[in-house]
Amino acid sequence: MTAAPALHLSGSAKISDQLIFEDLDLKIAAGEWTCLLGASGVGKSTVLRLFAGLGDGIDLAGEMTGDPNVALMAQDDLLLPWLSALDNVLIGARLRGEVADKTRAHGVLGRVGLAEHAHKRPGELSGGQRQRVALARTLMEDRPVVLLDEPFSALDALTRSQMQELTAELLVGRTVLLVTHDPGEAARLGQTILIMTQDGLSGVDTPSGAIPRPVEAPNVLQTQAELLLRLRNT
Repeated sequence: MTAAPALHLSGSAKISDQLIFEDLDLKIAAGEWTCLLGASGVGKSTVLRLFAGLGDGIDLAGEMTGDPNVALMAQDDLLLPWLSALDNVLIGARLRGEVADKTRAHGVLGRVGLAEHAHKRPGELSGGQRQRVALARTLMEDRPVVLLDEPFSALDALTRSQMQELTAELLVGRTVLLVTHDPGEAARLGQTILIMTQDGLSGVDTPSGAIPRPVEAPNVLQTQAELLLRLRNT
């Protein structure tokens, strides 16, 4: 994997002449987790699309410093139901016409705790297991920039906590932008925490300690409460 870069997006964006955001100045630190929160409709998904190179139809009046080597993990696992977990992990290489590295794919599935489930199709897996396959697929791409669009919001609380911990462990050293509506998730994972509104971005002091921070830590709970109050007032 190449060195993880910093990202930067500034300016205004429109879709079909509708203003999505303006006067934005978003800086994503290299090799760290940045968590982006905000109400629906303020442009968080548009930001992800731009960084992911999926900006067709978005009129950006500004500047963007990104990296073409990105991986995107979405709220839906987007697994192909007729393929096994192993083949879903290998789908990127096959779509690009590359030789599929099955040995490495088995190793990645082992890292997410699914070594014994490689042969199973998505319908035979739980929601948490499917998201682990999606994470393995993301890791298989071995990209220095990882974009996460509410990847754990559909999971139950226990599985969500476990996936937060696993993802933080496996994405160490990468530049990660996590869009989330969950203040607790941001308090656990954010090395930079930003709230996006129609008026721009505002920062929140992050709790001390390495990520993933303990869910019960007083400073995590305090940051979670502060984020919730600020989101209520946006």
